[in-house]
Order: sequence, then C-alpha cells, then structure tokens
Amino acid sequence: MQGCKIGRRHVKTLMRRMGIEALYRRPRTTKPEPGHKIYPYLLRGMEITRPNQVWAMDITYIPMARGFVYLAVVLDWATRRVLSWRLSITMEAAFCVETLEDALARHGKPEIFNTDQGSQFTGAAFTGALASNGIAISMDGKGAWRDNVFVERLWRSVKYEEVYLRAYETVGEARHSIGRYLDFYNGRRPHSSLDDITPDQAYFTQPPFRLAA
Repeated sequence: MQGCKIGRRHVKTLMRRMGIEALYRRPRTTKPEPGHKIYPYLLRGMEITRPNQVWAMDITYIPMARGFVYLAVVLDWATRRVLSWRLSITMEAAFCVETLEDALARHGKPEIFNTDQGSQFTGAAFTGALASNGIAISMDGKGAWRDNVFVERLWRSVKYEEVYLRAYETVGEARHSIGRYLDFYNGRRPHSSLDDITPDQAYFTQPPFRLAA
C-alpha cells in the first residue's frame, strides 16, 4: 500500500472541507448551579433596533494541539460586534466577570444582557455587576440554544474560519491568533444580515436596525 505523508493541520483542513468531524466527548460549557437564581428570557418577540440595546455573552471551548481552552465573548446583538473577549484555561466565573467589566468600561452599558443558565452567569459576582449598573438580566430557556442564536453563529464562524484551520501549541498563540481573527470579524468581514456591512460599521456609523429576537 502506498500513501503520502501530510501534516496534522492539512488533515484538519481537509476534514473541515469535506464535513468530516471526529466523535469525542466535548467539555460542557453550560453547567447550572443549584440554588442560583434563574432569570426569565426577555427577548422573545422583541425588536432589536439599535446598538447597546441588547448584549449577549457565552462561553465555548477552543481545541488546541494538546488540550483546550475556553473563550468568552460579549456580543452586541443588533450589530453582531464583539465588544470584549477573554481566553481562560478554566471556566471560573472570574474571567467572565472580567470580560463583562471590560465591555462596560469601553462601550457603556446595554439595556438588557442575555446569557445562558451556566453557573458563571448566575452567580452573585456576575449578576451583581449587571444589577449595580441597572441592566436588565435575561437568560435563555434551559437547553434552548436558539435563544442566543447570534452568539451560536459567531461560534460557528470563529471555529470554521479560524480555530479548525489551526492547531495552537500554546495559550499565547491561541490568544494572538483568535484576537487577530476577531479584529477581522469586527472590521473587515461583511454580514449579509447587516446589508453586507461589517459589525464595526453597523455599531459605530449606521442607523438603527430592526431584528426580531
């Protein structure tokens, strides 16, 4: 039998192009904590018309050459702009609070903030930061990924256009490469749902949008 030698990264690229994916146990990023308060979902049927009306946040895992890290982002719902992000080797609430506080410091505050029911988002440190800023708290229904669909779409873009094409050797390498991609996503990647403008253009310069949640 004859064959040819190719690298791990090329194999991953070919698998993504052909829609082939390895089956393995993935880390859970949504883990409810008994006793934490769960807030109702506030966005159903709402028209999202302008920047800073609704922000959303979520966590996803990022596979590396060995192991994985976690990526958290704050996203402006109407414009799809990534307002803040962090990588962490653990899912402790502190890195989510840091990401939230960074977004608030740089972009003001939204009227409503939406998350899933993960313990990082239901704990007192996170909900307290929102409440102290007068921000209404909204949480997805249990297991209802569609309640935060725009963040799910971001994860797909990040993974298929960046993460799955790489095999990060270090956390520093992952942070640099993902940061470069998110700058591209915000500033140079047009979105059909935004009339083919970028999230930066939509967030900073465009008139209000009308999007049904």
